[in-house]
Amino acid sequence: MGFIEIKTTIPGPRSLDLWKKRKDAVPNGISTNIPIGVSEASGALIRDMDGNCFIDLAGGIGTLNVGHLPPGIVEVLKEQLDCFIHPVFSVTMYESYIQLAEKLNRLVPGTFPKKTIFLNSGAEGVENAIKIARRFTGRPGIISFERSFHGRTFMTMSLTGKVKDFKQGFGPMATDVYKVPYPYPYRDEQTTDEELLNSFHRLFQTTVDPRDVAAIMMEPVQGEGGLVVPSATFVKGVRKLCDQFGIVFIADEVQTGFARTGKLFAMEHFDVEADITVLSKSIAAGIPLAAVTGKADIMDSPKQKELGTTLGGSPLGCIAGLKVLEMIEKENLTDRANLIGQQIKKRLAHSSSFIGEIRGIGAMIGIEIVKDQDTMEPYPEMVKDIVKKCYENGVIILTAGAYGNVIRLLPPLVITDAELSEALAVLESVLSGLEKEGNC
Repeated sequence: MGFIEIKTTIPGPRSLDLWKKRKDAVPNGISTNIPIGVSEASGALIRDMDGNCFIDLAGGIGTLNVGHLPPGIVEVLKEQLDCFIHPVFSVTMYESYIQLAEKLNRLVPGTFPKKTIFLNSGAEGVENAIKIARRFTGRPGIISFERSFHGRTFMTMSLTGKVKDFKQGFGPMATDVYKVPYPYPYRDEQTTDEELLNSFHRLFQTTVDPRDVAAIMMEPVQGEGGLVVPSATFVKGVRKLCDQFGIVFIADEVQTGFARTGKLFAMEHFDVEADITVLSKSIAAGIPLAAVTGKADIMDSPKQKELGTTLGGSPLGCIAGLKVLEMIEKENLTDRANLIGQQIKKRLAHSSSFIGEIRGIGAMIGIEIVKDQDTMEPYPEMVKDIVKKCYENGVIILTAGAYGNVIRLLPPLVITDAELSEALAVLESVLSGLEKEGNC
């Protein structure tokens, strides 16, 4: 007997009822990709209100690296609730905040003294990283990349390199933000790393003096941008530019952190140390938490009270964060991420002529869907069909990419081989069925 159980049409009657209530109570701007109401979840499995069971390959958009409802984390959360909930760190200290800061200071890449602040979300982490870099350098300018995603707040929306779904109609954007191209080997294999790095020099010649640039903000692997992986040469080139002009290198590891890419942090793949690293999503297994970890002298540049948040770094988040790091180490989830990625790539490599490329590192996998492998024309309509047919058959997946034509797989790293195999069988069947329809 498999793990998937489908007892009703999807969505079922109770989920449909909840969907109707949602439409009345929640604004249109908040999206829900999969129209089911969750009743319980564990590991890589989700059961909906109608009794249907799904295998989750979305992982809360990278928030659930240690899975749904990890028992050890539930246990420490209950213990914390018996002590206190949130006295607010800016009023009184508590041990878990400092313990987690100390641990991240040791673990985040960088052979230099580090300090850490805690916040609520990835976007808030990015905002504070920008504040710190500007305060440290005394400069206003920030450079980010085309197709990047850094959040939906005012500054993070301005940094994001995609208009549709994120920026359209919300302008004007923040000033002193500049974009340069990010590698996309599948679609632009002719452009070399050297030519891409020269984009910075053109920017410095035509648009902004490098002495006015505080920071370069970079995702080590673009998530929303399509699971695109740059070369080590490119990342090292960006690091060299930062060193040359006194620019702070900020790594946005919100989605790539905590073993997702087969290393604890994705920057380790490139042997590059960022000055500031932004972390969130899987940091606390779904409890709201973000961290900004960086060089001690940079982090100390804001004066007292210039950084802060009322709810950030809550005891619940910090205690969960400590347990997440323990789980990653004890269960060797970095190696597990690599094995998951290898299985996905091997299984799907020749499963459909609609697949232009399967890419990614660790268990952060993108499958680019095209109408034709020679022309590489994006096929977002097909991706929508794939997502729908997958959840109707018990598998939850997400999309990504500048053209909306990339299937994004971010399964919990605790998914079993049997669960993964069953989920991939569904995806293979969906792809095969759509291919047959297309050839009719």
